[in-house]
Amino acid sequence: MPSKERITLPKGTKVPNHVAIIPDGNRRWARARGLNTLKGHKAGFERAVDIAKAARDIGIHTMTLWGFSTENWDRTEEEINYLMKLYHKLLDDYLKEAHKDKVRIHHLGRKDRLPTSLIKKIENAESETKNYSKYIANIGLDYGGQDDILRSVQTIIKAGIPAEKVDADLFTKYTDLHDQPYPYVDLMIRTSGEQRTSGFLLWQSAYTEYYWENDHFPDFTPEKLKAAVLDYSRRRRRFGGNDAEEHLKFRPEMSAKLELAWWRLRKIPEGTRFRDYAIQHLKEQFGLSKDLAIEAGLLLTLAVLEGNENKWEKAKRPLKKFYKLIKEELKLAFEPSLATSLEVKLWQDLSEKESMEQAVEVEETARQYYAEVYRISLFQAAKAAHLRVLASVERNLAERGFGEHHWAKAEDYLQKFYSALKERVA
Repeated sequence: MPSKERITLPKGTKVPNHVAIIPDGNRRWARARGLNTLKGHKAGFERAVDIAKAARDIGIHTMTLWGFSTENWDRTEEEINYLMKLYHKLLDDYLKEAHKDKVRIHHLGRKDRLPTSLIKKIENAESETKNYSKYIANIGLDYGGQDDILRSVQTIIKAGIPAEKVDADLFTKYTDLHDQPYPYVDLMIRTSGEQRTSGFLLWQSAYTEYYWENDHFPDFTPEKLKAAVLDYSRRRRRFGGNDAEEHLKFRPEMSAKLELAWWRLRKIPEGTRFRDYAIQHLKEQFGLSKDLAIEAGLLLTLAVLEGNENKWEKAKRPLKKFYKLIKEELKLAFEPSLATSLEVKLWQDLSEKESMEQAVEVEETARQYYAEVYRISLFQAAKAAHLRVLASVERNLAERGFGEHHWAKAEDYLQKFYSALKERVA
């Protein structure tokens, strides 16, 4: 099950410093396969080691995994005993990797209720790796976010610190992540389709970005971790303040009108009118200067014409140059090669679709494309992607002679698409 392939990210990806995972769904994963639920825990532990390695490969400094909560003591004695044995093995196996990759192992949570033998394992692992700083692996055993806060308050009171001296920085120094360079979580992932935090790292997650994964944790592969990090990379983090970046200022109705005119000309041979529409559209959409719009328009026209002939690989060449030009001019953070591949795939997948039922599977590609180019999350891109696919279906119906009214519907969906996009990038 574990992957041995090294995970790489596109150039320019913003990698979170601290990723926390709530590895949910081990028991459901086992039950769905007719297995004893304990087998699900074993599969989850194997996956945890795999994911930790992948996290280091892509440059995540701090990885926090929640293994056992303060509420998990309510489970059966058989399950608890089995889990404690797995934690013994996990610490033995992971300690070898920790020494190899210079990973500091740190325990989060209470130690007074864990088995004595496990406490010794934890303390030994922490002692052997305490001087490593390249990476940190936090393991939450008998951990709860509320309990973390309560223990911190109790310690502050016992230390006799005056109330007026207590601020956020001081309080953080008394939590379980007190002596780490990145105590605050950048990205929190919960698997198994659950959309709650269950109190994990309450104090440390005030401005955390959340990512909900439908698959159970044993199926959360390194590739899925990569997808979560890419989604995080596209998000604009404001921390309660204003955006630091310039945004696109296109007018949705004008962008829709220009693109529709372009669509209606896309079957004619290459010519000045075709390029002129492309140039006008790019000036509106990206705010390019006249000279840059002409250069970009020519590249995009060449790509579209190759696409119309189903010469998809040839279409990629001018399209990649187009995206490099756009990225350099607007200082956007997308990866030109990835944007090119996604857009050509979108063209290809939509070219024959004549109903929403046929096109529904294309929405995933559309979400990825708009998320990548406009630096928004997959969730934020969903509405715009859906509307864009609807517009493309209406275009296909119009081009195949099913009636002029399909062009009117295409324009309506295009305007709604650009409005939805503007809401996200304004």
